[in-house]
Amino acid sequence: MAKTNKQNPPQDPEPTAEEEKRQVQRNGEEEEEEEEEEEEKTFEELGLDHRLIRALLKKGVDKPFPIQRVAIPLVLQGKDVVAQARTGTGKTFAYLLPLLQKLFPLDSGSKSQLAPGGFILVPSRELCQQVYKEAVSLVELCRVQLKIVQLTSGMPATDLRAALAGPPDLLVTTPKCIRDCLSAGLLQPASISESLKILVLDEADLLLQFGFGDDLKALSPAIPRRCQCLLMSATSSSDVDQLKKLILHNPFVLTLSEAEDVKDEIISKNVQQFWIPCKTSDKLLYVLALIKLELVLKKVLIFTNTIDAGFRLKLFFEKFGIRSAILNAELPQNSRLHILEEFNAGLFDYLITTDDNQTKEKEQAIGDKDVDSRKSRKGAKPKIDSEFGVVRGIDFKNVHTVINFDMPSSASGYVHRIGRTGRAYSAGASVSLVSPDETENFEEIKSFLGEEDNGTNIIMPFSLLTKDAVESLRYRAEDVARSVTRIAVRESRAQDLRNEILNSEKLKAHFEVNPRDLDLLKHDKVLSKDPPTPHLRDVPDYLLDQKTRDASKMVKLTRAAMGDDKSGRRQGAKKRYRKSRDPLKSFSAEAPKRVGKDRMKGEGKGLDFTRKSKKQKPV
Repeated sequence: MAKTNKQNPPQDPEPTAEEEKRQVQRNGEEEEEEEEEEEEKTFEELGLDHRLIRALLKKGVDKPFPIQRVAIPLVLQGKDVVAQARTGTGKTFAYLLPLLQKLFPLDSGSKSQLAPGGFILVPSRELCQQVYKEAVSLVELCRVQLKIVQLTSGMPATDLRAALAGPPDLLVTTPKCIRDCLSAGLLQPASISESLKILVLDEADLLLQFGFGDDLKALSPAIPRRCQCLLMSATSSSDVDQLKKLILHNPFVLTLSEAEDVKDEIISKNVQQFWIPCKTSDKLLYVLALIKLELVLKKVLIFTNTIDAGFRLKLFFEKFGIRSAILNAELPQNSRLHILEEFNAGLFDYLITTDDNQTKEKEQAIGDKDVDSRKSRKGAKPKIDSEFGVVRGIDFKNVHTVINFDMPSSASGYVHRIGRTGRAYSAGASVSLVSPDETENFEEIKSFLGEEDNGTNIIMPFSLLTKDAVESLRYRAEDVARSVTRIAVRESRAQDLRNEILNSEKLKAHFEVNPRDLDLLKHDKVLSKDPPTPHLRDVPDYLLDQKTRDASKMVKLTRAAMGDDKSGRRQGAKKRYRKSRDPLKSFSAEAPKRVGKDRMKGEGKGLDFTRKSKKQKPV
């Protein structure tokens, strides 16, 4: 019998170098697939309620953003969270979705709480309105009985008392309004300590900058130790660290770089940043060239540092037939909200807004209240809303270009302005006009943003606008700029304020009964007394060089490819007006006659050469 060798069993042959490479590739692919599965978690896997998931699907949201994938499970677990991510990355839903789920009623029993179960504190009224609308929309789609209330400091005491009756489940407001309610006895510290479950500080880095530090300190003793606190911010600063120590307890700190596992970006790579060096006196010329030569994509958001500069720019635009609207802290709240709605709906393409965090006027409004109260009513300046803030948090729809007509005074201000475009990972661009006086500030901004991986600057020169194209418009621009005087700016500013107050106050009750009539209000009306000169509306072809023509064609093709070739303006009435005024369609060769019973419908409305007209009887 043959003996088998038990000591040396047959062994597998050693793998070759090619087989080892293939095995490594397979392992790498399997790891990548596992990472993708982890990254592409659904809202259901994050632990969200099925009612919220259904509401999100109705709103067209099917996948969570990176910051939401990390923050939502932590909030649902009851952890304190500090989320730091650039604007437009989904921070609002990162706290709003789990907050609503935690406030959903467990049963249909009666409520025993004496104060709201959740607070959302924001730095501006505009952001307050935006968060309130999102929360109400989600609750309505979920079909859950959850009372959400929005409060502002300008509301009368009777309205505040009526809104807090119940009490509401969620309160969206500003820190100043909370302090006013505590001072007036509308909210009791003991009731807040007993009922408050979750507190959110949205845009936390602005809360202290806007002067809400004392208001937050007045609220902090009433916040119970067991209350869950969330802090959302676009940037990190000493103010954010101060709020952490004041309110939060051992929080989880999240950044977008940790959520996406990539290098942290202050501004999204989807936003192209450009700059143009120019004199302060030439800024009107350069912004005219950008718009009239169609070198930037619409819609456009233009930032100025003063209200007067915004009105001067609007009057300048009107001379060239460019329709625009103004948004600043002087306007009533109802007008500001309606302007934002119209701009988001695409009813006009250019919005000039004032970054009042940069102005001396706001500093005077905050620091010199006693001096202003002594002035006579006739000579007093219009009151500026200290809770106005359009730079931060507001979700502008489809803004493709941000123009810094005046440079912000800080790098954080620049980041917040540019954050109005490129939201939700969409494409955008920014153009900054930098004068010699602003060069030092601009260099600080560049050093703050850093450089690209290849060593190039993030903010690049704007190469589409040539010097010849700018000089071709210089004579027209300087001639028109001389006509926009300080007196004209002051008069137009007063006129616009009177119009907006009329629209906001006297018609408020009418619009509540007839909401469709609100569409008839237009905020891009002409303020100039003299009508624009027709020849300034268009730029003749002989003034343009070939490079500028090619650049303009490229921008038009890009706009057409993005589906933004058609404006969102109401054009129905305009088209009907043009049709009725067309002489070839309105002119009739026949004498006017009375309409008889046997007259054909539409007869005599114009010339018709396709059929024979009836012979007229001789007189």
